[in-house]
Amino acid sequence: MYNNTDHTFVICAFEESEYLSSCIESLKRQSIESNIIISTSTPNAFILSIANQYEVSLKVNCSKSSISNDWNNALQHAETRLVTLAHQDDIYLPRYLEKAMQCINQSINPIVFFSHYAEIRNNNVTYNNKLLSIKKRMLKPIKSFPTSKVVRRGVLSFGNPICCPSVMFIEPINLRFSDELKFSLDWQLWESLARRKGSFVYCDEPLILHRIHDNSETTKRIADGKRRQEDYEMLRLFWPKPIAKLLLNSYSRSEKSNLTVQE
Repeated sequence: MYNNTDHTFVICAFEESEYLSSCIESLKRQSIESNIIISTSTPNAFILSIANQYEVSLKVNCSKSSISNDWNNALQHAETRLVTLAHQDDIYLPRYLEKAMQCINQSINPIVFFSHYAEIRNNNVTYNNKLLSIKKRMLKPIKSFPTSKVVRRGVLSFGNPICCPSVMFIEPINLRFSDELKFSLDWQLWESLARRKGSFVYCDEPLILHRIHDNSETTKRIADGKRRQEDYEMLRLFWPKPIAKLLLNSYSRSEKSNLTVQE
């Protein structure tokens, strides 16, 4: 059985986010207490002042800044059996940790926990739109059959419906995001974990508010045309070329809803 002392929120801080304080406050408002640290590859006076203000430990990454290095270093900074990589722009609802603990303690050999989410766009919270509805429907089979490798890989064969900021890693020793990918590295990791024996623990309640804005990493990655190539490479893990190309076009259109210029 796991409890709150087994868990750490590691906030991946980058440059100077105006939302970092809100993220930390949401973690401190959790219904049960957890460890909180900040991990950054871009140390600066702003991040240091925020860490001091909220009395949060600051860990600096010495390796070159990249998404994979930042996330892998963040996982290594945590010294607990459970880790959530908190994205600096997002808000975690008060019952995120409590609900995650309940779910994983009721599951069989949990590998990861993740939840549904809502979006923040222009300071407005959206609990339901086309993309959110599609992702929730995609994940329904995993909720029903959490230990099935076939079901998990089947879901992932149509795209990546798992909200990375909502993921809690269970016993993440030797777990690494790929250094070869810049955009689909989370999808690649889920596919790898889906092959393992154990449970993907999914809560269909929205437990985080994922912020979409022009400067977010999600928006930047989707706006970059190189994202399509990596998504195609992921789809090729499951499908022959003609089907992968058809799915890529559909998947790319749905993901573009993250671009705020389309609102």
